[in-house]
Amino acid sequence: MRTIITTALLIFIIGNIGAVDTGTYQFIDLLRTMPAPEGPSVFENGVVFTASSSHQRVGISFAHEGFAKVHWFQQLMVPRDHAELVTEGGRRSRRTVDPYMDSGIMFHVERIPPGIRYLDYRLVIGGLWTVDPLNPVTVTSPAGIALSRLRLPAEAQVAAAMPPGIFQFNFRAAPGETVTVAGSFNNWDPFMYELREVSPGFYTLSLPLAPGRFQYVFFHRGEPIPDPSNARRLYSRDGRVVSEAFVH
Repeated sequence: MRTIITTALLIFIIGNIGAVDTGTYQFIDLLRTMPAPEGPSVFENGVVFTASSSHQRVGISFAHEGFAKVHWFQQLMVPRDHAELVTEGGRRSRRTVDPYMDSGIMFHVERIPPGIRYLDYRLVIGGLWTVDPLNPVTVTSPAGIALSRLRLPAEAQVAAAMPPGIFQFNFRAAPGETVTVAGSFNNWDPFMYELREVSPGFYTLSLPLAPGRFQYVFFHRGEPIPDPSNARRLYSRDGRVVSEAFVH
């Protein structure tokens, strides 16, 4: 029950950010499992940046926008333990207790712009421009300014170019293999859709799919394999483990 409450709360707080699909279980789980702020990480077609909420205010500005705009981080709030909200007799305490508390994390989610290999940025912490203390990779701009840099994996670059209604299937294996995908969208036919190897060991396929949730597995060397990069999994009617995703 507590998991349901926590999930519902996080959807309420972050579900309308608009950069990526932050209402998915995968994004919620990503934030919930962070014990503390950490370096930037790629999620679907966006990047999640975090900072300590001990800072009064944190902002981020990007090179691909010409550093013309500052995006301010949002504070991640989580439910308090139920024991803090009730008395020993099981009645709600008379003292005013905020049912939500600071998680210690502030965050911003930035959509990956198409056509770039690196995401260069700077932070504003305490009113001062600085590099990201959680990202050890820095570069110097032509103007001599230190910037933080995140190299984008091939999967993220491909996903950034996907329009709404298109789902990108990605799989990694040894070069020169045959990888296919099947799911509820094609009656689980393992031969209909084959992924294309766009770089050594990286296979991808874009499919137009109807809006809503769907289930799928990859087939590699004749074996059905749930998507290793997708934490959302279900059991099919015949007891197999399958991946689940969502199309807008």
